Amino acid sequence: MTRRLVLVTGASSGIGKALAREFAANGWDLALTARREDRLIEFAEEMKAQYGVDSLTIAADLSKSSAPKKIIDAIAAADRQIDGLVNNAGYGLPGTFTETSWKQQSDFIQLMLTSYAELVHRVMPGMEERGYGRIINVASVAGLMPGSRGHTLYAGVKAALIKFSQSLYFEGKAHGIHSTALCPGFTYSEFHDVNETRSMVSKLPNFWWLTAEQVAMAGFNAVQRNQPVVVPGLWYKFLTGLNQILPNDASMWLMSRNSGSFRQGEADTGKGAKTAA
Repeated sequence: MTRRLVLVTGASSGIGKALAREFAANGWDLALTARREDRLIEFAEEMKAQYGVDSLTIAADLSKSSAPKKIIDAIAAADRQIDGLVNNAGYGLPGTFTETSWKQQSDFIQLMLTSYAELVHRVMPGMEERGYGRIINVASVAGLMPGSRGHTLYAGVKAALIKFSQSLYFEGKAHGIHSTALCPGFTYSEFHDVNETRSMVSKLPNFWWLTAEQVAMAGFNAVQRNQPVVVPGLWYKFLTGLNQILPNDASMWLMSRNSGSFRQGEADTGKGAKTAA
């Protein structure tokens, strides 16, 4: 019997790579996409040797509007169906809203929100027809907390992904489709190296940090249980839970006090956006 196939975006490193590994360890074949094809091929060979699973590798840049269709068409051309989708590709955009160009912001929205929604829209009808599907949208604890100076659209986009996933949860229940918003906090990966903020985030205490493997396991287990939102790590569960019970003004004050200097430091780097996938 053909194994189920999961499409993982941003699969060349970090959380995406860890999620692909988690699915492979549980017997899923992989469709891996990111911009760096050499990394995808190397990882696919590793998964074949370690777990005996097959992989499709598709080089694509999801900040381009043509990418989602290209990816889906490549999988269809290989005569495979998509049983799972992990929307993970992404990056940070340092600087305040007016310090960045609209082209940068537009590309950010295309990759971080529009591509996620389009991929779901393209794969979900087949999942409904077959009565089975697993969808993980990698969001962030930022989507559950007040916004802060810099990375202006980041929290808003992540909040949208959480609400999107919750709606998919309700729409998919009758069709055997599980949808989960995975909301990690700071996670050891290339994300901060690519955005040149490693020196700043490294000042955070150890209990702020998660491993990509911890995040991936939490996401996989949650989507199997059909849990619409999951926050990995006790510290982040505490923070997001506290934010839910505090008055909005208090939450905004705490965010300003504790993260303002960090976000300011990122904005002052003056660096443009670079994808981490």
